[in-house]
Amino acid sequence: MAERIIMPKQGLQMTEGTIVEWHASEGDPVVEGKPLFTIETDKVTITIDALVSGSLLKIVAGPGVTVPITGLIGVVGNPGEDISALLAEEGAVPPAAPVPAPPDSAGALAGSSTGAPAGISAGSSSPAAGGRILISPRAKMRAEEEGIDWRSLRGTGAEGMIVERDLLSAPEKAAPGETKPAPGEAKITPLAAKIAALGGISLEGAAGTGVRGKITRDDVERLRGAAAAARTQRKILPMRGMRKIIAERMKRSQNENAQTTHRIAVRMDEAVRLRAALEKTVSYNDLIAMAAVRALGDFPEVNAELIPEGIWRKDFVNLGVAVALEDGLIVPVVKDADLLPLRKLSAAIRELAEKARGGALQPEDYSGGSFTISNLGMFGLDEFTAIINPPEAGILAVGKIEDTPVAVKKDGGTQGVEIHPVMKLTLSYDHRVVDGAPAARFLARIREYLENPYKLL
Repeated sequence: MAERIIMPKQGLQMTEGTIVEWHASEGDPVVEGKPLFTIETDKVTITIDALVSGSLLKIVAGPGVTVPITGLIGVVGNPGEDISALLAEEGAVPPAAPVPAPPDSAGALAGSSTGAPAGISAGSSSPAAGGRILISPRAKMRAEEEGIDWRSLRGTGAEGMIVERDLLSAPEKAAPGETKPAPGEAKITPLAAKIAALGGISLEGAAGTGVRGKITRDDVERLRGAAAAARTQRKILPMRGMRKIIAERMKRSQNENAQTTHRIAVRMDEAVRLRAALEKTVSYNDLIAMAAVRALGDFPEVNAELIPEGIWRKDFVNLGVAVALEDGLIVPVVKDADLLPLRKLSAAIRELAEKARGGALQPEDYSGGSFTISNLGMFGLDEFTAIINPPEAGILAVGKIEDTPVAVKKDGGTQGVEIHPVMKLTLSYDHRVVDGAPAARFLARIREYLENPYKLL
């Protein structure tokens, strides 16, 4: 019995999904538990396994099509099973297949009993009165351009004149200075080749409209025009799926939150030494995450959320760590991060990041966050301002670590300048929920943990 394949609901907020690709074609076998299709939701791109075995009888929604949740996207059943009633019920009746035209019973081109085009034959052209061979100006120009010896042709025009259609039957001959192309290589007239070379026009894959498919001057000019049009053509990416939701959420965050920022510089000397002592088994991002988790425990004002009843200060830390994808950004959430030691927090962050890049996140992996970290230091940014991820009250933006001149006090009270690794942090917070002073103390506490990272162990 045929089974409907529907757009699955992946998360409470999902209302629609877009088909990215099918992993089987119509008529292919489908195995329960094996990947069947991939969809893009408002959060992730995820591959869905088949729920039943059988044959893929129909793909209703192809790649790029957006379908509401529970909407029909395909049908699986027994090979050859009639599913017309099911498709009609869903309003997805396929169009009738075109009826092939019957073959030409004559088996030959009209006007010729031998199968050759009418009026065209090999041999010498019949000279006109006075022994002169007649050829139309257009045919002569075409023959000279394509290197065809028109004197050996037989004309089919008035009084035996050679016309352009007679060139079709001419034996191919290279023009003076022209090298015949190797088998499989494009054929091109000398004039067209010269124009293409001077204009830097690629002829790879070009189709010719000249005699026997030769590339002519007109073909090169068309390619030139197409290339110029392509350079000015607007390339528009559809706002859908993850990109659409990111735009909506960021605009809502800017409109609803009273977002403001604090910045601070952190000397990373000890963090560099600690990471070396741990043989680089943890990253700088792990140390920053651990410092933020500890500081959130010290300052629950930042680990809060504005709800209708008031301000909810959470007694747990669900830490979001932003991960950049090819087509957007997603924030996997480490649940109860405040209960994890450094190495386990590092492992949890790494596992979620790998799942995000592989499109394997589940809805529970990216929901319920209480604070977010966004690190763009690996892209060379000194500092930046991140937009709060609602309904959270804060987000920490992390810049790169860079050797920087720092003023220091030396023995005897004199001042000097030394070079130290320095990183800049920017805290964006919702001023409706968090006041400026506790936000500043929270950021300073993160700096304290990072400048004394042994406290994180």
